[in-house]
Amino acid sequence: MLEARDIDLFYGASHILRGAHIKAEAGRITCLLGRNGVGKTSMLRGLTGHVPVRRGTVEWEGADITRMAPHARARRGIAYVPQGREIFPRLTVEENLMTGFNCLAQRALHLPDEVFDLFPVLAQMLKRRGGDLSGGQQQQLAIGRALVTQPRLLVLDEPTEGIQPSIIKDIEKVIRLLADRGDMAILLVEQYYEFARDLADEVAVMDRGEIVLAGSINDFAEADIRRHLTV
Repeated sequence: MLEARDIDLFYGASHILRGAHIKAEAGRITCLLGRNGVGKTSMLRGLTGHVPVRRGTVEWEGADITRMAPHARARRGIAYVPQGREIFPRLTVEENLMTGFNCLAQRALHLPDEVFDLFPVLAQMLKRRGGDLSGGQQQQLAIGRALVTQPRLLVLDEPTEGIQPSIIKDIEKVIRLLADRGDMAILLVEQYYEFARDLADEVAVMDRGEIVLAGSINDFAEADIRRHLTV
């Protein structure tokens, strides 16, 4: 569904991504791994249009979207859950979820039951402000808001960062459930091998702005992946 090829991305004069490539397919979970600072978040921001790519192509469902604006990509079915969640702390849980309506046609403006089936805590806290939620609850809210847009590609940047282990397990189950439906591709950034090992179908390992390993996680020895994750 998504394929990016030969991506070069710059911040000013700094060359962040160098000929990077990645793909994400419906029904499968692709995990982008690497140390801090190697360009993982930049890759996601390039794919979602938040940072322009200098060279290379991003294709979505067969169409070239390399120069498309972020909101146009969202309307085509690409949802992004950024690092740090970026919910609106003064809006209620319900209002945060409703911000996802911006991507939808007028006839589709309703909060899907699926969001509350996957994250029951959100139904219990609809009138509470987002800023009053715990970190794990905010992450569930951020993913729920993305699902309101009815995406066919869900992009998540470090969804386990700063979250208690019990909620990490809940989020892991939700991600696997969404992939198993078969109609959604999932691409996520992660630093920890164990999370990728337990969840990912495909991995892409990044080092210094380049993809150095890519394919089925079963194709690589653990040591080959870990040597690109240790400091």
